Amino acid sequence: MMTPDTLVLVPGLLCDETVWQPQLAALGHRFALQVARHGTAESLGRMAEQVLDNAPPRFALAGHSMGGRVALEVVARAPDRVTHLALMDTGHEGLAAGEAGERERANRMRLVGIAREQGMRAMGADWVRGMVHPRRLDDTALIGAILDMIERSTPDVFEGQQRALLARPDRKALLTQLRVPTLVLCGHEDAWSTLDRHRVMSRLIPGSVLVDIPDCGHMSTMEQPEAVSAALLAWLTDAPQVHRIDP
Repeated sequence: MMTPDTLVLVPGLLCDETVWQPQLAALGHRFALQVARHGTAESLGRMAEQVLDNAPPRFALAGHSMGGRVALEVVARAPDRVTHLALMDTGHEGLAAGEAGERERANRMRLVGIAREQGMRAMGADWVRGMVHPRRLDDTALIGAILDMIERSTPDVFEGQQRALLARPDRKALLTQLRVPTLVLCGHEDAWSTLDRHRVMSRLIPGSVLVDIPDCGHMSTMEQPEAVSAALLAWLTDAPQVHRIDP
């Protein structure tokens, strides 16, 4: 397997370069790294098109959370340009039908309401409780970095990204068609996008590697940066995975 020259890192909902800082430091001496910026894009497809507009002709691609869904949209549009794919703390399903989908919609719009009425940081303080391992909620450096990142965004951007996620396509069929080295990674205690969901994804992707990051919630790149960076390096260089599990 050829090691790629460029790795494009796609952040998730309300996230920016901050979520990838540990990986930028750990991998920057080995690869040319780009962090995607979503700007005011209000669809996953438009976010994917922005990635393609700014990336080189061939590149490795890693997406975290909403960024994983954007990564799948990139592959759907330009499969021949992506050499490696990492899907991290994310999902592939569309919005559930019926009551489950309505509950998700209501919760996402509830958070948008808090952002508009009380501010982005207040919304972030509510949201982050389900985003990290429970033992990290008292980690002032970690939580402060997440809240600072959220506060740099705006309610309008937040609502646009939430609506993009509510309109997400189902990409089950695409997963079965992937033919590039694919890493599926999840924090063991991710309450937002569970390890079981990632097991399903990994089973659908031919030859994929499933990595379980111990003592970790949804914000894996920041919660357990060394383990995540090691998993990314192994994926890019075809080395054995320390925390690989049977999907």
